[in-house]
Amino acid sequence: QVQLVESGGGLVQAGGSLRLSCTTSGRTQGSYVMGWFRQAPGKEREFVAAIRRSAISTVYADSVKGRFTISRDNAKNTVYLQMNSLKPEDTAVYYCAARISGMVISTTAYDYWGQGTQVTVSS
Repeated sequence: QVQLVESGGGLVQAGGSLRLSCTTSGRTQGSYVMGWFRQAPGKEREFVAAIRRSAISTVYADSVKGRFTISRDNAKNTVYLQMNSLKPEDTAVYYCAARISGMVISTTAYDYWGQGTQVTVSS
């Protein structure tokens, strides 16, 4: 079993930046593919970014490509999401998730989820 805890959310003005963190406990994070997802009010949860266990490759949703960067530090059991040039439409609860293998974008493919952290971008 693995537990995920997100942090770093908050309120920021459009154009600003935030860095989200997700710390894993219970099993070394290096064993998992890690992903970030988000869910805005009244909308389905959607994929944001994912990173392989070795951090060799990453994948992003088109809506965040060029603005967000996912990274990981397996020694610290932490994955990050650096969010720059934030827009009001980025407002959502952000979740990190883990799966054993395969860098996929489907929410149903991930086995473990954090509780989420709120990101609010004001215009």
